Amino acid sequence: MKNSLLIALAGFVAASTLAAAGQGTVVTAATGTGSPSGVAASPATAQGLQQHNPRYRLRKSDSFDVDFAFSPEFNQTVAVQPDGYVTLKEVGSIHVEGETVPELTQTLKEAYAKILHDPVLVIALRDFEKPYFIASGQVAKPGKYDLRSPITVTEAVAIAGGFNDSAKHSQVVLFHPTADGVFEAKLLNVKQLLASRDLHEDMYLQPGDIVYVPQNALSKIRKFIPNTSIGAYYNPAVF
Repeated sequence: MKNSLLIALAGFVAASTLAAAGQGTVVTAATGTGSPSGVAASPATAQGLQQHNPRYRLRKSDSFDVDFAFSPEFNQTVAVQPDGYVTLKEVGSIHVEGETVPELTQTLKEAYAKILHDPVLVIALRDFEKPYFIASGQVAKPGKYDLRSPITVTEAVAIAGGFNDSAKHSQVVLFHPTADGVFEAKLLNVKQLLASRDLHEDMYLQPGDIVYVPQNALSKIRKFIPNTSIGAYYNPAVF
């Protein structure tokens, strides 16, 4: 009787496992959670999700308060100078441009550790530039816009009024400023993304990014084409 029961139980477990496999879902014993085809989220994917909400980085003219819990005589308000440095009490000049608040906190702790034992301090931004992005080129309303929440390139174009008639949808450029003062450029085929109805490859903007929509070839030569002939050559789907 016991052997029959064990055989039946083993058969049930095997059948359940096969059924789960047939649905493309594997249940992990350690967590009790399932992932399609047994593939777990990679660390790179998790890092990419975190990059949607990047921390603010200090810029020139920003100012912040430094409060010491046990040494209030060192409390101060400082501003980032045009060269990216700040001047601190009893410590001198330190370059802080481009640092986040956690990074700045660690920088100041290390600086004041030379004169204080295990300094405890809190950084609070006082005056800073609000995050923004710039939409330029062939959009209906080019300009500078507040970056109030995570948005993608296609959303940024929509905020700027959408493409105009001269836009080249297939070669939208995203310029991202780097810490060394240069811009990284990434090309995005918005036309293909919208046509496929799949925005997984749409890129998220970071503060200070520039979305540039170039001019299509037809609009460059349109003034040289007789008006009566434009209809014969113009095909919006090409652009």
